[in-house]
Formats: sequence, structure tokens, C-alpha cells
Amino acid sequence: MKKLFLVAGLAAGLQTASIAGTEPDEPSALQARATALTRTMAEKALLDEGQYLKIKQLNLRMLTEIEDVNIRFAADPEIRDARMADAQMSYYRELATVLRPNQLVAYTRTQSSMTALGLPSTR
Repeated sequence: MKKLFLVAGLAAGLQTASIAGTEPDEPSALQARATALTRTMAEKALLDEGQYLKIKQLNLRMLTEIEDVNIRFAADPEIRDARMADAQMSYYRELATVLRPNQLVAYTRTQSSMTALGLPSTR
């Protein structure tokens, strides 16, 4: 079991290093997703510049953690789901410390009206 985690960790590290080493000027897919997510949040919650930067870092960290959990626990859905829930709760706690109350309400309202595909719900 330890060998499996070691191999998975090394593979993830090598993949990250190869992506970072081959195209230093081009943003990675995770960075692009974090930027797109942050821009959407900025439009909906009217973020100021400081909040935008903090939330972009938070989004990148959350997306990286989710990708890591998916890779490391692909063979064990129960552990993967528990770790995903922990990551999501941590994200929401940190997000609540950055957003003002009215922004948090706007963010929550937007999240509840979206589907998993990012499309407005028909409710």
C-alpha cells in the first residue's frame, strides 16, 4: 500500500514537473480553470482586486487538491469522496473569510442556481 502511494505521488510530481518545465510561459490547464472560475465569481460577487487575487489562489489550490485526490484515491471511492468533501468544506471556510457577507450571499445564490455543467437550472 505504501508503494502504491509512493508511485502515485511520484507520478503526480513528475507530471507536474514536466508540465511546468516544457511550457513556462503558457498557463497550465488548472491555472486556466482557476482564472475562469475566479472571473465568473468576480462578475457575480463584485470582487475587488485584493479579493480577486486571494480567491484566484484559493481556487487554484482547491482545483489542485481535487486533482490530487482523484489521482491518489481513484481505486477507493469512499476515501476519495470523503477527501473531496473535506477539501470542499475547507474551500468554503476559506472563501467565507475573504468575501463580505453580501458577496457570500451572491455567491451562494449563484451556486444554488447552477447545474453541475455550469448552466442555469430550469427551476
